[in-house]
Amino acid sequence: MNRRDFLGLPAITGTFVALPQLDAHQELSSRTASLTVTAGALNSHLWQVFALSESKQAVYPLVRHQLGTLSKGLEEVRSEAAHKQLCALAGDLYQLAGEIFFDSNRYTDAAQCYALAASAAKEAGSYDLWACALTRHAFIGMYERKFGVVAPMLSAAAMVAERGDGRLSTRYWVAAVQAEAYAGMGDLDACNRALDLADQVHLLDGEIHNGGWLRFDGTRLAEERGTCYLELGRPDLAEQSLTAALAQDLSLRRRGAVLAELAVLGAQRGDLDRLMQYSGSAVELAEQTGSGYLGKKLRRLRSQLAPLMTDNRVSDLHDQISALAGAA
Repeated sequence: MNRRDFLGLPAITGTFVALPQLDAHQELSSRTASLTVTAGALNSHLWQVFALSESKQAVYPLVRHQLGTLSKGLEEVRSEAAHKQLCALAGDLYQLAGEIFFDSNRYTDAAQCYALAASAAKEAGSYDLWACALTRHAFIGMYERKFGVVAPMLSAAAMVAERGDGRLSTRYWVAAVQAEAYAGMGDLDACNRALDLADQVHLLDGEIHNGGWLRFDGTRLAEERGTCYLELGRPDLAEQSLTAALAQDLSLRRRGAVLAELAVLGAQRGDLDRLMQYSGSAVELAEQTGSGYLGKKLRRLRSQLAPLMTDNRVSDLHDQISALAGAA
């Protein structure tokens, strides 16, 4: 990914989002109508490719090209209705760009994308899109363990989501992420309340997400509960949830993350056989996918290995994870 090639685009797009030259009575041109239809279909396709790709970074050139097309459309459009449509499409695609950068551990670039996605979604009047952009932005602070800092952002996302479409799962996804923040702050009761709210997603019917910028359907709750309980120092509850998650049909990236957390449990209990079993599979998946997200999980595991380093297998595991981090 060429960072220099990318840097100017958010600034340009942000200007066209914030300072449009609009005519409320201007009709939607056939060219703009065609662009919005084509871009909407391509955005959905790119999210699907992203979800299926072992290497998330491989999707970047296509996303970068499409962002350029949308930026040009925002520059040329004069219809207020068309401007809002293009802003929604930009808010969608900048979330995907942020996901790619986030998975590459390029948090500054990811934050820039998420901030622009939130601004574009606000301009479009799309509350669910806006709430999701804020939630993704909060993930950066979560992975830097700044839980108290991101809590207000997640509260804002929850307030925005309340104004969204009640048929969608947005507010329940925000609650699931809030649960992780509460776990990081050591608040078990607040964490459980947020998880219980997130679990209400199962009461929804019909199309509750779009498979792109909103993908939450409750199937991740087992692994999310496991992550929360591991953070809260409740290994009994964590193992139950993580084992249940592992029995599901998971993507390679998600399976690797669950395996890494089960390996952490093995390390905390001094169970070397389980540690090596789970960590070996997680390292293989990290090498296969090149995922920075999974690499982050393994680095947390590495920090748990010090008391066990007298065993040669653990020492070798520590070196493997360090090599992965160096390659990243």
